[in-house]
Amino acid sequence: MAESSSRGGGAGEPATYRTNIENRVLRLEAAGNWSIVHLNSVDRELRKLSARPGEAQRAVIDLSAISRFDTAAASIVSRTAAELEQRGLRVEFEGVSEAQHLLLDKVEACGKPEPVRQPPVALYLQIVGKIGETTRAIGAEARAMLGFIGAVIVTLGRTVANPRRFRMIPFVHHMEKSGFDALPLVCLLTFLIGAVVAQQGAVQLRQFGAEVFTVNLIAIIFLREVGLLLTAIIVAGRSGSAFTAEIGSMKMREEIDAMRTLGLDPMEMLVLPRVAALTVTLPLLTFIADIMGLIGGGFVVFFMLDMSPGVYISRVQDAVDFWTFGVGLVKAPFMASVIALVGCRAGLAVTGSAESVGAMTTSSVVRSIFLVIILDALFAMFFTAVGI
Repeated sequence: MAESSSRGGGAGEPATYRTNIENRVLRLEAAGNWSIVHLNSVDRELRKLSARPGEAQRAVIDLSAISRFDTAAASIVSRTAAELEQRGLRVEFEGVSEAQHLLLDKVEACGKPEPVRQPPVALYLQIVGKIGETTRAIGAEARAMLGFIGAVIVTLGRTVANPRRFRMIPFVHHMEKSGFDALPLVCLLTFLIGAVVAQQGAVQLRQFGAEVFTVNLIAIIFLREVGLLLTAIIVAGRSGSAFTAEIGSMKMREEIDAMRTLGLDPMEMLVLPRVAALTVTLPLLTFIADIMGLIGGGFVVFFMLDMSPGVYISRVQDAVDFWTFGVGLVKAPFMASVIALVGCRAGLAVTGSAESVGAMTTSSVVRSIFLVIILDALFAMFFTAVGI
C-alpha cells in the first residue's frame, strides 16, 4: 500500500487530497476548500499523480469531504479522471453531491477545445501575399531612406552655415581608409578586367578583320561604364560594409546613445564625414581605375596585335573625346553618396545584437550594389537621350 498527501496554500481552509493504493485500487480522497484560490499546489501534484504509472487497475475519486467546490475544481477533477482513464484505469466517483455532479457534467460536456485548423492557402495566394509583403517592405525602407537623406541634407546645410562644425580629422581618416587603402585592389582588378576585355574583343573582332578597333572597344567601355561600375562595386563591398559594421557596433554598444546624452549629433559625428570622404575619393579611384584598365588593355594589344604603345595611345586619343572620359567622373559622386548613405543608414538600423550587425552589413552591400547598377542604368539612358 502506498500513500501520499498534498496541501494547497492560500487564505481560508486549505484544499487537500489523500491517495492510497490497496487491492489494485487507487483511492483519491479530496477534502477542504476546493475553490480556485486554493488549487495551485493541488493542481501541480495531481498532474504528477496522473502522469505517474502505478499498480492500480481501478480508481475511485471520493469528494464527500469537500466543503467548497467550484468550476476550477471540477475542471481539475475531470482532467485527472480523464488522464487516469487514458492510462487504462476504470474511474468511479463517490460522495458526489448534486451540485458537484452538475458542475462535473457541465465541464465534461464542454470537453477539450478542438484545435484550430487553418485551411490550406492556395499557391497563387501565397505568391501574391509574398509580393505584397515585399512591396510593403520596400516602401517602408524607401520612406525611411528618404527621411535619412533629408536628415543628412539638413545636417550638411547646418555644417555649411557653420564650417567649424565639420570634423576634418575623421574626414581625412575615412578618405584614407576608403580611398588610399582600396587603391591596390582597384588597380589590380581593373588592370585584369581591361586585359580580359581586350583579349576577348580582339578574338571576336578578328573574325571580321576589324581587330584594330579593339582599342576603341577598350577605351569606350572602360571610360564610360566598366571602370566606374567595377570601382563602385568594390567600394560598396569594402567601404560600405565597413561603414555599416563600424556604426552598427557603436549602436550595439550604446555608444550612439551616449553621444546623444552628451549633446553630440551622430549625423555630424559619424555620417557626414563618411559621406563626404567617399564622395571625394570615388571619383579619384575611378580616374585611376580608368587608367589601369587602359594599361591592361594596352598590354594585351601589344602582345596580340603587335601594336606599339605610341600607336595605342594615338588610337585611344582618336576614339575618346572629353565626355567619354567625363561621363564616368560625373556619375562617380552620385554613386559614392548612395553607397555611403546606404551603409550609414544600415549601421544606424542595427537593433543591438551581433547577429543584427551581420545581417545589416550583408543587407547594406546588396542594396548598395543594386542601387549603383540602377543609378548607372538611369545615367546611361539620360546621357544617350541628351546625345552624350
